[in-house]
Amino acid sequence: MSLDFTGMQTQVLRDDQIALESSILTIGAFDGVHRGHQALIARAVSEARAAGVPSVVWTFDPPPKVFFGRARQLSPISEKLARIARLGPDYIVLASFCKSYAARSPQAFLEDLARINPARIHVGADFRFGAKQAGSVTTLAERFNVTLAPAVLCEEGEVISSTRIRGLRAEGRAAEAVALQGSTDPSALMSGALLTRDMRFGEEFDVRN
Repeated sequence: MSLDFTGMQTQVLRDDQIALESSILTIGAFDGVHRGHQALIARAVSEARAAGVPSVVWTFDPPPKVFFGRARQLSPISEKLARIARLGPDYIVLASFCKSYAARSPQAFLEDLARINPARIHVGADFRFGAKQAGSVTTLAERFNVTLAPAVLCEEGEVISSTRIRGLRAEGRAAEAVALQGSTDPSALMSGALLTRDMRFGEEFDVRN
């Protein structure tokens, strides 16, 4: 899908820096920010604009599968942020995924999300969270209004996923992997980088103040 160059800056924040009166949220590892991820994020951004509330992309660095050694990272964090920013969200929340973060309870993660008061959360059907992946979409839906993202298929009818892109790369099928991930043209990534404002190392941010 085409990326949406809006010219508006996306603020990049730590997960302990943000509080909002309302938002439309999407959550995921978003490793590679492939065409399926792009559709999910674009849907949340579009809904937020229609509702007149901030759009938030909540993600993790490194991706959990990478932290646990189950996968190789598809994109460096700079590229990931640039690719997300070109989709036009107001905020990217970047949680540092480490040993202590991985050990947190599902309830602790739900409390983090509650600080931005999501009117709706868009996630993939396989989203898990909390220690030992104890939290599921069902857990999330017990507290918030959740919409599951429909699968995005490639031309061959297979679901576009980070796992499939890794497999294509491993087989030397780079062109097919790029087709699923979307362009990584340097000029596009540069424009995406210019659309981000990294606030992670500044003062605490709260739009209600």
